[in-house]
Amino acid sequence: MGKIADDPRLACEPRAAEGGSEPRVIDLSLAGKGNYSARRSALIELVWFVLEACVINNKLLPFSFVRVALLRLFGARIGSGCRFVHPLRVKAPWNLEVGDKCWFGVDVWIYNQAPIRIGSNVCISQGTFLTAGSHDMSTTMDLRVAPIVIEDGVWITSKCVVQMGVTIGRSAVVTPMSVVHRSLEAGGVYGGNPCRFLRKRFLP
Repeated sequence: MGKIADDPRLACEPRAAEGGSEPRVIDLSLAGKGNYSARRSALIELVWFVLEACVINNKLLPFSFVRVALLRLFGARIGSGCRFVHPLRVKAPWNLEVGDKCWFGVDVWIYNQAPIRIGSNVCISQGTFLTAGSHDMSTTMDLRVAPIVIEDGVWITSKCVVQMGVTIGRSAVVTPMSVVHRSLEAGGVYGGNPCRFLRKRFLP
């Protein structure tokens, strides 16, 4: 008989701890901020929270230049020729760097507790979620953050998730609904959950 992990019907069932005891439950009231540190005051974060809800994420406000101006006002470094389609969510504009001529589709969510750096000529399609933070699942669920780097020419297609601490190499493509949990090399097409190499983007 195969192991539980070998049977797709049982792969998600939890294993009991050694000795037959139940797996422990983490007390979420003990969760801390881990390696996260705020780079702005609570007041500035509150003001941004309101502006993000009223302007940046407003479906009735179609003007990309307004979003760019507000993001820059709150510390984002954004190059020329960038377009942010509404609605958009950005957790911390002071942790955002974007190159020139980038496109951000409908419902892109940039959850950047740590810096997210995006190169030039990058396309991030609708519904994609970039998250520079998560929780330590094995201890007290403390917050853990790590930067994300997306190099020049990358195309992240619709409804993808890019997790903390990864670098997506120059001109790579991530196919729809993929989960990027590790760094991807330049020039490849990647897809799936977990994301894996499919082929080269540019054929000889």
